[in-house]
Amino acid sequence: PAPFDLFLASVATCAGIYVLGFCQARAIPIDGITVTQHSVIDPDHKAPIRIELEIGFPPTFPEKYKASVLRAAEGCKVKKAIAAHPEFVVRELVAAPLPTAPSPVRPA
Repeated sequence: PAPFDLFLASVATCAGIYVLGFCQARAIPIDGITVTQHSVIDPDHKAPIRIELEIGFPPTFPEKYKASVLRAAEGCKVKKAIAAHPEFVVRELVAAPLPTAPSPVRPA
């Protein structure tokens, strides 16, 4: 996969991990829960302008937990990091010069 595809996948994966953690902490079965991601891409800039996550619940999922599961998915750190608009800095790493090996001593 391309790096950008991996980036997008990390958002849904993160949300899914938060949903899993919520359910495991309450012994709620996860069978049938789905996480689906839709990305709206700006055609001019080729960058996402909206990322939508849909959490699907099986019919047996307790209704009282649905809103809490959605809030858990909202807590995903990848999503929060993107929403914080971090500054990206790219710079050159100036490496120290390699040490030179001493010249071999040649007998005269």
